[in-house]
Amino acid sequence: MPIPAPEDDLEYLEQVLAKTRQTVRGLRDAQAAIRDVTGRAASKDGLVEASANGRGDMTGLRIDPRALRLGEAELGRRVTAVLQEAQQDAARQAQEIASRAMGDAPEMPPPLDEDFVRARVEQVARDLL
Repeated sequence: MPIPAPEDDLEYLEQVLAKTRQTVRGLRDAQAAIRDVTGRAASKDGLVEASANGRGDMTGLRIDPRALRLGEAELGRRVTAVLQEAQQDAARQAQEIASRAMGDAPEMPPPLDEDFVRARVEQVARDLL
């Protein structure tokens, strides 16, 4: 989106505002979708299952009573591995949502810097004379 001529400033700003609103809506939708993410994982034998949310917090853990026969150390390793896999699954899903949201966001125009503002003020001053 090119920098507008002075007579098109209002239209330019309206376009920037519309694109900003569209981007914010998309990001809010993505944020809501990430809150709904559930990452899941299970050990190969199915004795340990876990789930995590889009922020990576553990939301569930199920340990089959038969897993207690594995011994403390092995059970601890399996629980840790399954929890990490659930968190990684949730992170992957959240990243996919965020990437889609960023890809869908319209290209924003370059920011109007002090040179632009100075040029506009000088133009208005010249027009007044």
